[in-house]
Amino acid sequence: MQRRARAGRPQLRAAALALTGVAIAPSRADANQEPLWAYGLGVGAVAFQDYPGSDTTRVYPVPALRLLYNGSFLKADQTGVRGLLFDQTWVELNVSGGISAPVHNDAARFGLPPLKATLEIGPSVNFHLFRSESGHVRLDLNVPTRAAFAVAAPPVDIGWKFEPFLRLRVRDAFGAAGWKLDFSAGPMYADKKYDEYFYGVAPRYATAARPAYMPTGGYAGSQFGAGIGKRFPKLWFDASVHYEALGGANFANSPLVRREYDWSVGFSCAWLMGKSSRLVDVGW
Repeated sequence: MQRRARAGRPQLRAAALALTGVAIAPSRADANQEPLWAYGLGVGAVAFQDYPGSDTTRVYPVPALRLLYNGSFLKADQTGVRGLLFDQTWVELNVSGGISAPVHNDAARFGLPPLKATLEIGPSVNFHLFRSESGHVRLDLNVPTRAAFAVAAPPVDIGWKFEPFLRLRVRDAFGAAGWKLDFSAGPMYADKKYDEYFYGVAPRYATAARPAYMPTGGYAGSQFGAGIGKRFPKLWFDASVHYEALGGANFANSPLVRREYDWSVGFSCAWLMGKSSRLVDVGW
């Protein structure tokens, strides 16, 4: 599961789609066999703040659709969908993307235009920094850059985001086959237009309690995430928590920021409905 209106939270708010080097085939120690494709249906729940810095929290039950596809170009798993453009021993290039739900106006945003759902897309360069000899521990540096659009007719450009992060993954955690752990952390950056979409207050919407405000763009806080999951023979389970520290963010003085942090949690259980009889080797 993933994250928020800015991107990487539980899957109600966001999902990940995803220059040179010497190609070397992975060793058998790194190989891990999975079906070429599989899918499942289930239920889950997410809890999150309306937007980073909001003091309104909402909890939603959500349907859970799990897709697994291990093609040579297109990859899909619990982290999202990504198009693999380039994959080498130490670096890969993905097309990455995200989606967020509309944001309900809370007390701080009363009278402001509602925030529409957003779409994001752009390249992500992922550097493989470390992989254990057993292949069970992996450390990557992911460097995604995405253009963001508000869903409208036609779509409205709302700026761009740059969120590099370190990602540590552990396979067969606790010595138990199939359990996976995922930890991530990194800074967040966005341009002025993006931060204005979420945190700007135009003069015509200013009140005595909500003065006009215009963010400058730049540093947007730091994010931290953790997740756990397992694919049982007939059941897939995932849970995640995401936290953002907004202190020092360029928009921290916005009257729409009521808390200097943002958090979200979510879980899902999906029952396997079908899978390919063909198994393929996957690197992780």
